[in-house]
Formats: sequence, C-alpha cells, structure tokens
Amino acid sequence: MDSQALQQIKDIIDQNDQVTIAVKQQPSLDELAAALSIYLTFTQAGKKVSVVAPENPLVEHSSLVAIDKVQTAIQGTGGDLVVSFPYKEEGEIEKVSYTLDNGFLNIIVKPGEQGFSFTEDDVRYNHGGSLSGLFITVGTPHISDLGQLVTPESLKNVTVINIDNKEENENYGNVVLVSPRFSSVSEQVADLLLSLGYDFDIDTAQNLLYGIHAATNNFQQESTSYLAFEIAAILLRKGAKRPMDQFQTRQNNNQRRQNPVNQNANRQPQQRNFNQRQSSEQTAQDVLEAPTQESRPAQNNTQQLQRRQQAIRQQLQQEQVNQKKNQQQEPKNMDEVNPPADWLTPKVYKGSTNI
Repeated sequence: MDSQALQQIKDIIDQNDQVTIAVKQQPSLDELAAALSIYLTFTQAGKKVSVVAPENPLVEHSSLVAIDKVQTAIQGTGGDLVVSFPYKEEGEIEKVSYTLDNGFLNIIVKPGEQGFSFTEDDVRYNHGGSLSGLFITVGTPHISDLGQLVTPESLKNVTVINIDNKEENENYGNVVLVSPRFSSVSEQVADLLLSLGYDFDIDTAQNLLYGIHAATNNFQQESTSYLAFEIAAILLRKGAKRPMDQFQTRQNNNQRRQNPVNQNANRQPQQRNFNQRQSSEQTAQDVLEAPTQESRPAQNNTQQLQRRQQAIRQQLQQEQVNQKKNQQQEPKNMDEVNPPADWLTPKVYKGSTNI
C-alpha cells in the first residue's frame, strides 16, 4: 500500500470517534478474529467501537478474545427505535396498542387464540438507520451478506472501508482494501494496523494468530503467503501462543457437522469391515467349538485312540484266526512233510562227461 492511500485511511480513522465493524453471515474464524482485533485496537485508542453480525457466533469461535462483544443489531443514539416480534403464523398477534404510564410508553401486543410461539428473549431492539461515523466490513464480499443489519439508506451518511481477500468482492465502499494475495484476512488486518502505527497487546496478537492459523490450516496450505509467516513471528514476539491441537480438533468437528453425508459415507465402509471381522471371528469360534475329529477335547481324543487300538487288536486277532483256518483247509503234500529215506546218506555226483 502506498503512503498516500495509507495517509487517507489514517485521516479517516482520526476523524471518526464512532466505529462499527461488521462481518457477514456465518463468518469464518479468520474473519471474526480480524474484526475483533480491530475492535480491541480501536478501543484501546479511545474510540467508541461496536462489532455486529447477522447471527450470533458459533461455539467454535469461543476461543477468541472479546467474542462476547459481538452484537446482532447495530446500536446507536440516532434513528428510529425498532422493536421486532417474531411472527410465524397468521393471527398469532391479534392487536398492537400502547399506553402512557408514569413517563413510560408501554407497547401492548395482544396474542391470538393460539397464543404466542415466542418468548421475551426472541424480541429484538435496534435503532434503525442509526449508523454514523466509520463503518468497516471485514471479509464481506457483498453488502447483501450483512442481511438486515444495514440498508442502502443507512450507509449514505457513513464512510465505508471494505477489507477482504476474496476475488469475488464487489469492491464497494469509500476505501477498498481488497487483495487476494493475502492468505488470511487476519494477516491483512495485522499488516494494515502495523502500517498505521498501532501496537498489539497480547489479546489482539492472540486473536490474529488464531485467525492466520485457521485460514492457512496451520500454515500448511499452498496459498499461505510469506507475509503470514512474518506476521506470525511478530505476534509470537508480542506474547501470542500457537493454537493447541484441541483447537484444530474443534475445527474438524465443525466441518464434520457441516458435512454429515460425507461423514456417514466414510463411516459405512468401516462399519462393514467391522461386521466382516466380527463375522469371521464368530465363524472361527464356531469351527473351534464344533465336535469334529480334528478339534475335539483331549479327553475325547484319548477315548477315540483307545477305540482305534482295540479295533486294530481285534482285526489282528481275526486275521490270525483266518490264517489258521486256511492252513488247516489246505491239502498237505506227503513228500514235503516226510523227507526221503536217503536224505542223510552221502551222495556221489554222476556226470555225463567223459574225462
């Protein structure tokens, strides 16, 4: 940023004591951290600052300092006071009237036959068209992203500074600070505040480091700029601590809640594998418990062995009996039984060859 543009921004800030900072619907942690960092810095500078958003912050943003300062309506001293009642069904509110009683204006809302579907906590109070001074939007590509916080008429008498790093930004406002070269809005705001001469306390530094950490996925995104590392080093020197692992765990849980379909799709194969393993283990257990010859208890094996040995002995005895019977039934050759008479007489060999 050139010195001329920087001086213009400095003059605008010096000329406005009332500053309103706005973020879009469902802001990221990076965008909300950047907005709260501006709030803390300008509050220390003695300005009257407020932070507004169309909706209340998520629980995942509770780690940010001054998160309780975020309001869902613009507060101011000028303009009309608007009291808003939820109106969901036709005939829920039958009549609205007012009375004056001891210096108070009482607005009387008479319910219909079915009664009210809302409580006192659902009633909203805001000053319509009460914007004045400086209006800063952070991470908000379109004015329409602010919902009912502002109207085109309410922005006519204020100076608007548009801070964002998204290419789709409409480049609205009196001062446009839109640059996609920043990997996070927090580093962009930190660079701007340092260039304007503001210093960071530990709370502001911690918020900014949270924002950079979340936007860059702990500096692992390919789009992480060199400035993110430089700003992070400055914030660490100011006393900020690197976010803990549990902080990233909360971010992952938030993403899973926002994508329940993908979560279930990833979980089903694991469930099937678990069921398959359980079925396989059950089948193996059934095989081990089945009364087969290979897996019977030791006692059954011993009895079976004894029965086999007894059967073998019976078979051998039967074979011996059969062999004796066969021998008795075979006819005997007397020559084989009785040897010849000259068996023991010496014999003379008689050849047929003359010598």
